Amino acid sequence: MRPTAVIFDMDGLLIDSEPLWEQAGKEALAEFGVTLENELYHVTTGLRTREWVQYWFAYFGIDMENVEKAEASIVGKAIEKIRAHGKPMPGVNYIFEFFKQKGCKIGIATSSPMALVNVVVEKLGIAHYLDAINSAEFLPYGKPHPQVYLDCAKALEVSQLQCICFEDSFNGMIAVKAARMKCIVIPAPEQHAETRWDAADIKLRSLEEVTTDLIESL
Repeated sequence: MRPTAVIFDMDGLLIDSEPLWEQAGKEALAEFGVTLENELYHVTTGLRTREWVQYWFAYFGIDMENVEKAEASIVGKAIEKIRAHGKPMPGVNYIFEFFKQKGCKIGIATSSPMALVNVVVEKLGIAHYLDAINSAEFLPYGKPHPQVYLDCAKALEVSQLQCICFEDSFNGMIAVKAARMKCIVIPAPEQHAETRWDAADIKLRSLEEVTTDLIESL
């Protein structure tokens, strides 16, 4: 079935926000007297903030009564940092214009809260490209559950079998494949050689590498 829609993750794919989320998360955990080492952080990339907090609270033995407080702290810090310092990833303008010229419907499916999505969409100047924006913020399950991708396909009024999705996280890639969509993954450079990305349909180093021939090969 020919792809007629493209769905993008947001953090780490469209905007270089993952280091800023990492800073926000580590600062929030430091408020509870624990230090999250760099090599551990990537285990939870792609999770919603509450799930991220719950995971590390369980890991460090922090009282779960503080989850809501920590979640609010992280989201607030992340929004401030991304608004001030977030930069577009290479190829953002190119990729949106590429799919617009092909007549594809375009959506975003993200684990991030809508308050941050609105900041990023405005910062990148991509609102006029978007036909749907879906956040897993209030869904029963976030990525790696596929619901946010299925909801985005529904909002775009296309079958999930007609969707190409772009991800940068392992949890996001699993969500895409569970939704039975085509997945193009662009891992962080230091993770690019890892074999776990073999589950994706295509692995790239940048959005700038997308071509018509590559899309037609899916």
